[in-house]
Amino acid sequence: MLRSTDRIITTHVGSLARPHDLLDMMKEKEHGRPYDADAFTSRVEAAVHEAVREQADAGIDVVTDGEMGKVSFFTYVVERLSGYSTTEGTPVLPPSWQIEIDAFPDYYADYLGKYKNTVAPLRAMACTGPVTYVGHEALRADIATLKAAAAETGALEAFMPSASPSGFGVNEYYDSILDYEMAVGEALRQEYLAIIDAGLVLQIDDPWLIELLSEDGHSTVTDRDRAAREHIEALNHALRGIPEDRIRLHTCYGLNHGPRTHDLTFAQVAPYMLMINAGAYSFEVANPRHMHEWQLWEDVKLPDGKILIPGLLGHATNYVEHPELIADFIERYAGIVGKENVIAGADCGYSSRASYHPEVHPTVVWEKFRALAEGARLASKRLW
Repeated sequence: MLRSTDRIITTHVGSLARPHDLLDMMKEKEHGRPYDADAFTSRVEAAVHEAVREQADAGIDVVTDGEMGKVSFFTYVVERLSGYSTTEGTPVLPPSWQIEIDAFPDYYADYLGKYKNTVAPLRAMACTGPVTYVGHEALRADIATLKAAAAETGALEAFMPSASPSGFGVNEYYDSILDYEMAVGEALRQEYLAIIDAGLVLQIDDPWLIELLSEDGHSTVTDRDRAAREHIEALNHALRGIPEDRIRLHTCYGLNHGPRTHDLTFAQVAPYMLMINAGAYSFEVANPRHMHEWQLWEDVKLPDGKILIPGLLGHATNYVEHPELIADFIERYAGIVGKENVIAGADCGYSSRASYHPEVHPTVVWEKFRALAEGARLASKRLW
């Protein structure tokens, strides 16, 4: 994994808006209607090349495929893991959401209503049999397309996101949640290893860590601590033997773009995050509920050799962050953990669900990326 050895390098979290014509084909596929599979594959490949070129042109150093062929950053696993059944209907919301919904019912009535008009139908997922990995062909295609696009643009490095072993619906098969996550992790390990073996950086997408630690109205602090530690155990088991400097971990406060007045402090999350065997850690900073929390790193020691990827671009607002503000935050983090241990990133993805109406307009995303690159340039000039 590249480090900021002579300047601050830039990256983001992964998902980007899919082109509308690709969404049209994806919608037919997801609804089980006839579609041209070859045309879909070709359009995904072209969209990846377009997305990687846009990232490079905007100044992003460590690029990815934008998850162009995936309907969501985590529900894509239904196509890659056996053992799941799905039924159309509203999925069970993460427990911590209900506290916010109860506090702001009018807001969430409108917000959640937007999800009814999606590319994919809303589905409830359940694990009803043994989980194994069956997505080898799709994974090989994703890897080959990203590598070709990165080589074409001359990108410094490329990463590929993959889901952490959690959050895939109700467990109706395994004896315990730990057994379930261990099985899912063992299956996803095949994806992790293939990404590493291809020479890409592996990014584990893990919003579940913060969800498990969040108050849900019925569990105790002890319950949540145990759940988080079991989750970390399962993830670390799935990552066993993989060099940490090839792994980056992304955790965030999820896809709830609401008031978020009940969020945990990141000081409550960071010690758990650092238990995960990764070489770099990506997390929210531009989120105004957490922007002030850079100070926690004065008390929480970053282990030797590790990298922080603070999110300096918001994923729920169309404001474009000013490069001077970005540079200031880079300097704050560099001043605490060392400039070589900082990569400038974003809070979360820009279309974690394939959508015709992502929260941030695609044209604004590229401007945000340019601001990130300029902020990194300004910070680098001051730091080196």
